Amino acid sequence: MNTFARSSAIMALFLTCCISSPDPAEKAKGESQAPSQNEEESLRKLVAEQTEAWNRHDAAAWSKAFAPDAEFINIVGTVFSGRDEIQKRHALVFASVFKDSRTEVTVRKVRFIDTNVAVVDTDHVVTGYTGLPPGVQATEQGVLRTRMRYVMKQSGGNWSIAAGQNTDVKPAPATPSQPASAPTGG
Repeated sequence: MNTFARSSAIMALFLTCCISSPDPAEKAKGESQAPSQNEEESLRKLVAEQTEAWNRHDAAAWSKAFAPDAEFINIVGTVFSGRDEIQKRHALVFASVFKDSRTEVTVRKVRFIDTNVAVVDTDHVVTGYTGLPPGVQATEQGVLRTRMRYVMKQSGGNWSIAAGQNTDVKPAPATPSQPASAPTGG
């Protein structure tokens, strides 16, 4: 099974396990409890704090929002299991190719699967890197754009990242040159 299929299966299994049936009393009333605006603000704050940690090149702070048993698939498809492994890997990249990098992150979408489970999609613009991992290309000169997807779970009033995947945005293909016109007979 390739990495994408395996990661998709892991994400689907995770979501299946996390989503619970509504409370019977709630179901009987025909009501569902929608997440509050504060919940979405909490998720956006978590992303903002992680962005600040990246810009300080602080692997511990960048990784702290991951659940202890989280899984993270990096930009080249490597799967890291657990917060400690995620932090260790980011400490290495912050000490090397991303040591002078800066990132700007925009939350593109927040979707609540349940009151305690959310999918958060973000767009990242990374500059100031000194190199990129094998197989990763700059989206444009000096700019790496990526899309991150987090599955977040709330427990005890706190949100954590249960699973994440980072995908690089490929550069636009070069425009093919126009073929020369065929001569017309006269």
